[in-house]
Amino acid sequence: MIKNDARQLLEFDKILAFIAGFANSAPSRKAIGEIAPLDTREAIEKRFGRIGGIRRLAQMGVPLRLSQFEDIAPLLEEVRPEGAVLDPHDLVVLTPVLQTLSAIAKQFGYRTDIPLLSELAGNLTGFPHILDRLEVTLDFEGNILDTASRLLQELRARKRGLTARIRKRLEEIVREPKVAIFLQDEFVTQRGGRWVIPVRMDSKGMVAGVVHDVSNTGETAFMEPLEIIGLANELENLAAEIKGEEIRIIRDICRDIRVAADDIGAEFATLVQLDTLNSIARFAELINGHTPGVSDAPLIKLTGARHPLLMLLHLEGNTPEPVPLDLALGETHGSTMVITGPNAGGKTIAIKTVGLLLLLAMSGIPIPADPSSTFPLAGGLLVDMGDDQSIESSLSTFSAHVANMAEILGRADHGSIVLMDELGTGTEPGQGAAIACGVLNALKEKGALVLATTHLTDIVAFVHRTEGMVNASMEFDQKALTPLYRLQTGEPGQSHAIEIARRYGMPAGVIRFAQEMVGTREAEFHSLLAELKEKRLRYGELLADAESRERRVEERERLLAVRLAQAEQAKQEALEKAFREARDIVATAKRETRAILDEAKREKGRESLKKLEAIEKSVEEQLRQHEGERPLSPDELHPGVQVFVRSLGFDAAIVKIDAKQQRLRVRVGQREVEVPLSDIAAKKGKKLKEMERPRRRTTEEAEASHELKLLGLRVDAALSLIEPFLNHASLAGYGEVRIIHGTGTGALMRGVREYLDGHPLVREFRSGEQFEGGNGVTIVTMR
Repeated sequence: MIKNDARQLLEFDKILAFIAGFANSAPSRKAIGEIAPLDTREAIEKRFGRIGGIRRLAQMGVPLRLSQFEDIAPLLEEVRPEGAVLDPHDLVVLTPVLQTLSAIAKQFGYRTDIPLLSELAGNLTGFPHILDRLEVTLDFEGNILDTASRLLQELRARKRGLTARIRKRLEEIVREPKVAIFLQDEFVTQRGGRWVIPVRMDSKGMVAGVVHDVSNTGETAFMEPLEIIGLANELENLAAEIKGEEIRIIRDICRDIRVAADDIGAEFATLVQLDTLNSIARFAELINGHTPGVSDAPLIKLTGARHPLLMLLHLEGNTPEPVPLDLALGETHGSTMVITGPNAGGKTIAIKTVGLLLLLAMSGIPIPADPSSTFPLAGGLLVDMGDDQSIESSLSTFSAHVANMAEILGRADHGSIVLMDELGTGTEPGQGAAIACGVLNALKEKGALVLATTHLTDIVAFVHRTEGMVNASMEFDQKALTPLYRLQTGEPGQSHAIEIARRYGMPAGVIRFAQEMVGTREAEFHSLLAELKEKRLRYGELLADAESRERRVEERERLLAVRLAQAEQAKQEALEKAFREARDIVATAKRETRAILDEAKREKGRESLKKLEAIEKSVEEQLRQHEGERPLSPDELHPGVQVFVRSLGFDAAIVKIDAKQQRLRVRVGQREVEVPLSDIAAKKGKKLKEMERPRRRTTEEAEASHELKLLGLRVDAALSLIEPFLNHASLAGYGEVRIIHGTGTGALMRGVREYLDGHPLVREFRSGEQFEGGNGVTIVTMR
């Protein structure tokens, strides 16, 4: 439980008042003013989540479609009694509310990325049947429109026509010479809802008609001519009918509102809640607020925290940017922190920042601090701050502090957070410090988290000696004698009262006297503190230099990794480019080959085969260039030279060169085979492995090794398989092999046999016998 006086002391109400300035209605402003810390972590996280959803929508350019609206709760109460009919000018306030509800319903209707907001407002409807009636019935001022009903439109049209007739006739009457001489003036007007003309009082008997009014001077009688009385009566009857139709229309609308009053009230409450959350979201955007962690563990951790009110003053241009606060309290950091330092050095602002940000976080309001900041789910926030002396209660400053501390001790327990400003002040320093130390010790035993400020060195010494307590100080520039407003944990600070007094013009004699009064012991204590701070600053500079060097090393490593990745990417891109070019070469060759084969079918000559061989050589040459193979010149080829045979996959020695036929005879193991010049490259050191002792093969394996199946292949793809098949057959010492190509259109069979004709490894070939497969098979006898 967090008392209201704690919220006031920490100026939580000022933050709520600022947030309320973003609201669109009085109920929303009232709801914001009633915001209080929530009881459960689930409720806190849900509010954080909904505010985060609203901020994400705004950042995506689709903020909540909210606009100004009024409180409709009194209107709903007035319409609830059966038969109640509201004034149209009161009823019109409902229209903007329903329009806003309808807009939000459409906005949420298709979204799946804001589940917590959809849970709250996903079922809004905006009551379109009521909204439609209101929009066609009332204008923004509450006047009833002609479009409210067809009958009303017709009645008003008739009334306008009849009014125009009456006015026209009266204008004709006032221009008639026999009447004009008795008129006070030439105009037409109304009195008591009747159309009249101004007749001189002394001539009212000269004009046939009824007097409805007399001027203030008594000189003019306003008369309704007899000849328009019938038209005027008809006009009044129309007006009565119009009034009755308007009442019927408003009564019907009120009945619809009465039926849906509970649901409208529920959706209005949701709208107020959305407006409240949206106001908080806009405040969070203004102060660059983030969602802190909320933990069950007793730990306060603030990183880069700033006081919200100081931030608002800075945004208004009135103050410098607040210095961020870094603080850790609880668990391994100690449960009690006492801050010391000079007056106006930021001690009170520090503990107020912690307390105010705790209230905001517990209320589900983002805070101006790093998202890594954490607060515990506080069981209570107890504050002793300010001068509470009271003449009426006979309380001095010290008495008021003691009374507050007594109440805090009575209410504090495990999980409480206690903020105390100026511990031990208001009485004799020794006794005040002793009481303050007793209070700190009692709160530590209760398990509370305590954040306090003081100027008393006795309290500093007690905190230093006590386990679980830690001293902290607000940094101070001793050369400029100005506060730096940065919290330094782990070492106490000094008040610097004498130095500040000297800076502000205190006489030198007073300063010397004060220094003598302080005494040697305290002077040595403060001198030791100054020396410790100087060493800490020096070590801090060294640490910062080391961290800077480490960051530079990390940056270099990162740049090296980036460059390595870029090089790898460039390599991959080069390979992909080479493969694409190779594929393009192969594709082009295939197209040209198919064209030549088609030509061969037509010509049935060997000229096409020569073209095919030329293209094959060209393609192989281009592929060799992409593969990076060095071409062999004729001078490098002579018997005994080792070359790499692509179709075999290993090196072989040249036995004989047939330059005319562009072929080579090479020795592989104990056998010799002939290969085309285009099939060789510089040796790669790949030797023919010695054959293992062959195992006894099955009949199926033996047959498979003696035959080549080309069924279903295109001619160019099939021909590329024949050369390596023949080479391996020759090396294996087969006397006869079989090539299965099928009959089909005969194109594949002709292509295979034309390829075999004249091949150096082929003695002869023939069609298979009927039992061998007939014309679908070619039997090849090897040399």
